[in-house]
Amino acid sequence: MHIKPFVAFVLGLLIPQLIWVNTPDAFAQSEIEKLKSEIQSRSNRLAEIEAEIAKFESDLKVVGAEKKTLQSAINQLEIERKKVGAEISKTENLITSTDLEINKLILEISRTEKEVDSIEDAVASIIRAEYKAEEESLIELLLKHDKLSEFWTTFEAYDSVRATLSTKVAELNEFHTLLEEQRQENESKRTRLSSLKNQYSDQNQVLVSNKNEQSKLLEVTKSEEKNYQQLLASQRAAQEQILKEMRDFESKLQFILDPNTIPSPGTRVFDWPLKNMVITQYFGGTEFAARNSAVYGGRAYHPGVDMGAPRGTPIYAPLTGTVRATGNTDAVPGCYSWGKWTLIDHANGLSTLYAHQDVIAVSAGQKVTTGEIIGYVGNTGFSTGPHLHFTVYAKSGVNVRKFNEIKTVTSCGPASTPVAATDAYIDPMLYLPPE
Repeated sequence: MHIKPFVAFVLGLLIPQLIWVNTPDAFAQSEIEKLKSEIQSRSNRLAEIEAEIAKFESDLKVVGAEKKTLQSAINQLEIERKKVGAEISKTENLITSTDLEINKLILEISRTEKEVDSIEDAVASIIRAEYKAEEESLIELLLKHDKLSEFWTTFEAYDSVRATLSTKVAELNEFHTLLEEQRQENESKRTRLSSLKNQYSDQNQVLVSNKNEQSKLLEVTKSEEKNYQQLLASQRAAQEQILKEMRDFESKLQFILDPNTIPSPGTRVFDWPLKNMVITQYFGGTEFAARNSAVYGGRAYHPGVDMGAPRGTPIYAPLTGTVRATGNTDAVPGCYSWGKWTLIDHANGLSTLYAHQDVIAVSAGQKVTTGEIIGYVGNTGFSTGPHLHFTVYAKSGVNVRKFNEIKTVTSCGPASTPVAATDAYIDPMLYLPPE
């Protein structure tokens, strides 16, 4: 047997495969590096925008602590507009960054696919060499050689084929795993991109709402402080009357809460619906509620938890559920109530209300998951400043009714609202994480 030609054959199979597999695609690598640089640049700009947003939030806290005057209201709206504008820039930046990351992943996936194809070709070639080696038994191979040294040379060549095959199969498995991870990451980035585009659209609605509110405020008050104070007084009086009508109606509703139908008190079933918020009023007989019982229709307790946050702050579903209904009491002039609200039913026997929103991001019948954006904090309805009012009900004890079903003559007319018997209201803090 001619030993040298066979060894040359084996090396001819292995060396080109090794060189081809380990030589990176120079063009693809260059494009990937460019994209990495652009992504880093976007990341740096994102940090600058977040610093701007933090400054606006600080300014809003200062303005919010001032006495309620027309000028302070205008100042607050202007700062809110700047903050929302910065948040829109942030979202635009994230959209571009995510798009760049997707493009980078596409190149990386393409490169990995080529590496997989190359290794598969190498493995196929090695298997062919292995098959040729296995056609002869060890005794047959030994008898074909005149010298023992020639036998060992051939045997070592066969052994090299087997070792290389094992290495290549391991590499192939690693690249297949990498490819799957890259494809999953790509899918995740595309989902995030879709979510960011929805958020961008919602934030622009917040900006429009802010501008409309300022224009309406200046129009109604004619830029006069006394007119503004009269407006606040009339709104408060109207809201007190509306809430009294609703509380009178709710007090007559019959409902017996079965504790077995809801989670045990103290069980953490909800995440916080806001991030970085401040609780401005708790559920129950708070000091504010005692001083302003008329605001709650003569009932000296607050039927939920108020969370202070700037206008446009995302509201997240605290638990998976189904949107039962949404509404906007501001659609009826003179109806100073919840403003834009959302009611979500959960599988654990509870329902949750999110009121005073600037933008509602979901619709009735929609399934939502924990952590999904469902709306944005606002100042709609009767509200002394941007915040989220969060109420928890026993699901079986809350219904959605029109105000004119509660009382024939009412300033809210056909506007809808959640209504519940007193015993159906539950302290949200019983089911939220520690502060």
